[in-house]
Amino acid sequence: MLRVVPEQIRSQRGRPEPLNNTERNGLNSPQAPAPDPVNEAAEPLDRTIASAKKMDRSLAGSIAWRAVADWTSQILTWGSFLIVARLLSPEDYGIVSMAVILFAYLRLVGEFGLPETIVALRDLTEHQIAQLNSIAVALAVTCFGVSCVLAFPLASFFRIPRLAPVVVVTCLALVALGVRTVPEALIEKDMRFRWISLVNAGCDIFAAAVTLVMAWRGFAYWALVAGNLAAIIARSILMVRERPHRFAWPRLSSIRKELRFGWHVFVSVFSSAAYSRLDNATAGRVLGPGALGFYSMAWNLANVPLEKLTTLVTSVVHPYFAVAQKDFAALRRYVRTLTELIALATFPATIGLGLVARQLVPFALGKKWEPAVPVLEVLSAYAAFRSVVALLPKVLTAVGDARFVMWDELAALVILPSGFYIGSHWGITGIGWAWVVAYPCAALPLYWKVFKTIHLDVGSYFRALRPALEGTAAMVLGVVWLKRALPVNRPLLTRLVLEIASGAAIYAATVLLLHRKRTQTFWKLIKEFRRPKS
Repeated sequence: MLRVVPEQIRSQRGRPEPLNNTERNGLNSPQAPAPDPVNEAAEPLDRTIASAKKMDRSLAGSIAWRAVADWTSQILTWGSFLIVARLLSPEDYGIVSMAVILFAYLRLVGEFGLPETIVALRDLTEHQIAQLNSIAVALAVTCFGVSCVLAFPLASFFRIPRLAPVVVVTCLALVALGVRTVPEALIEKDMRFRWISLVNAGCDIFAAAVTLVMAWRGFAYWALVAGNLAAIIARSILMVRERPHRFAWPRLSSIRKELRFGWHVFVSVFSSAAYSRLDNATAGRVLGPGALGFYSMAWNLANVPLEKLTTLVTSVVHPYFAVAQKDFAALRRYVRTLTELIALATFPATIGLGLVARQLVPFALGKKWEPAVPVLEVLSAYAAFRSVVALLPKVLTAVGDARFVMWDELAALVILPSGFYIGSHWGITGIGWAWVVAYPCAALPLYWKVFKTIHLDVGSYFRALRPALEGTAAMVLGVVWLKRALPVNRPLLTRLVLEIASGAAIYAATVLLLHRKRTQTFWKLIKEFRRPKS
């Protein structure tokens, strides 16, 4: 990621720019100075290396700032979450999960793929962006009106009348989201991820504080609703103040291509959100709000490494992929290196979470959450695989192939809900197994398309995964052996600490011993990033 590899150097040397007539005449003219082939070849190559290092340093800095801000705020928000989980009941989480189903869909309709369109299409004019800004706000207001209409039918579907006002209040955030759609996309396009990270961290802490206070005061599920709404409104205000943009009356003739691209992105993201939420809908409809509460808690826990580690990368890389959309050597380098980094971070976290779930859940959340343990163990395996797949749609969208991503997600929208319904016959654990079995069917076409588009070798990709795979395999064997060796009467906390410490030590030792050169390379990259700019 942070160095120009020989492959990129070869690609630059192998595609020299053709000379125009003036240059040819000048080179053949007796008055022209004799060319220095060494200097002529080295000069553009030096510029390429310098440009690549600048982009790499910017990407590393963006990820680092996002990591520092997210993890700092997470220390506080997780403390609040553990307290709130003890104050609220599984039914409270189930009701909010039902309300968020409609909110998640309408949010995607309101965005209509416009953020990705603004970032990926590099030649948009200010007037075109103003037209897209008007469309974003109009869609957001319309979606809120739709939510008010659908609130009562949704409450009837789940047979919970008190759900209707929860849906309406939750969807108030749609208006704030629509107002900030274009300003936030422009800030991302400018790669101002340091500012974005600080804003996100502050709003997350603010949301955690609101949720904690209201839960402490006995507001039950309204505490979760208010915390989410407060964070979205605060973030929207800051985004609009930082990067305001004018509005313009939309004209289809001038933004037809942009809307078509946004449509492809919207359908793919909407389909992904649909099957990602239909597991909740299946659990709530077939198994009831209590079972949905357990499933939602397991889902949130299993996806914590995915959200807090993988999202650090996927939320940042799209503008960088868009800048390098015609440089396949750079894209190959980014995909391999970022995949290796994500796997090294998420594989031990997700698989390790499943290994210690039987001790962690009752200790951290209380024994009332123990029914969530079996599905958490299953979903942890899914989350590990999902973490490395998350980069693939970003690559295809950046190179302008959002249409393929759209069709792949539509196919997944058919496959996965069928698996959820079949799996629900075995309870919430069966729904978790549907993810493990059916999701790879949707991911394989993405791999095929990315490898073909950017000419990525399958062997080099799996070599990037090898350190994490070997370290995780050793960790699993060690922790399973320790579980059997420890006496049953050991205190819960003691078992939990021993299992986490031994798993982390085994994973780190395996990676350091078997892949010392790779770890030294990453350490050099970290030192290079920390070095002051020349």
